Amino acid sequence: MISFHSEIPFQITAPKQTADWLSSIITQESYNEGEVSIVFCDDEFLHKLNVEFLDHDTLTDVISFDYSVGKEIHGEIFISIERVRENASDFNQTFEAELSRVMAHGVLHYCGYKDKSTSQTATMRSKEEFYLQQQGY
Repeated sequence: MISFHSEIPFQITAPKQTADWLSSIITQESYNEGEVSIVFCDDEFLHKLNVEFLDHDTLTDVISFDYSVGKEIHGEIFISIERVRENASDFNQTFEAELSRVMAHGVLHYCGYKDKSTSQTATMRSKEEFYLQQQGY
């Protein structure tokens, strides 16, 4: 089950449609859906997580904590709405498209995709684009 939570005053526009789309990514990648929580927050909240758990003293748009067991996906995806808004502007995207991208990005990490090297990042971007097209972006 995919659920949405917020540490700030923010609500996703179409939670059922978005959850169904994210579920379809998991299925298309040949994984089973377990419990996935998506938590919307601000830069300060996400920065604290980044420092405390990843030892990175930087701002970021998304952090995924993967608790998957085998092919069953479980985890928490934390998303800074502030970063998503700024990135959408910087990349000339709508806020909704950029938000969908980072949600898909988090789920794709659970499906085994990495983004540490140039080739891994290219594969991740290609997968993001593929699934964003399914959302109409």
